[in-house]
Amino acid sequence: MSEASSPAPTALPDVSNHVIGVLGGTGEQGRGLALRFARAGQSVVIGSRLEQRALDAAAELNRLVPGAAVQGATNDECARRADLVIVAVPWDGHRDLLESLAGELVGKVVIDCVNPLGFDKQGAFALSVPEGSAAQQAATCLPESKVVGAFHHISAPLLLDMSLDSIDTDVFVVGDDRAATDVAASLANRIPGIRAVYAGRLRNAHQVEALTANLISINRRYKSHSGVRVTDI
Repeated sequence: MSEASSPAPTALPDVSNHVIGVLGGTGEQGRGLALRFARAGQSVVIGSRLEQRALDAAAELNRLVPGAAVQGATNDECARRADLVIVAVPWDGHRDLLESLAGELVGKVVIDCVNPLGFDKQGAFALSVPEGSAAQQAATCLPESKVVGAFHHISAPLLLDMSLDSIDTDVFVVGDDRAATDVAASLANRIPGIRAVYAGRLRNAHQVEALTANLISINRRYKSHSGVRVTDI
């Protein structure tokens, strides 16, 4: 098919009215994403193992973003309330949490941004995951959810920096369900400066997650908060 006759890209769905749940939303990555979505006008529920920590984090974000609609809850209540859920929990608690929430997440799009990494004196490195990746593990734990991998490479300090109105980076989106990856892409595009880029099926999640180790090494060497941009698209 020639370039001139190629079909126009399908418009992404409108997710502006979705309630966004962030499991592990009291950690830096989770709070950063919650902050950016609150600034974009989304209703957000921050989840935590400890409800009071979630309530405190929500109160802080509501203070930082006038008019924001951020709530705090336990992780299971967060999963119930949200239309769309982001998993931002520590890797060592990833499987247990998702298995415990499988019922609450039935039928929902679940965006996993967890990077299975180890650290030693030489720096960060990717861990081996039996299922292949954190996103594939999530899909195994949540067989009745639509699992997508995204938001792996955004620096938490940039997300949390209130002086930045835009974060200029691409977000790789991987998944097996086209409608679900479109939802994730639409949500990513809600953050000014960010462009969502479809990067293949869920089986490609391992190298997307592992690339984070390279970015951490770049950041340490160059004292930066590096991201990823894809050319010619």
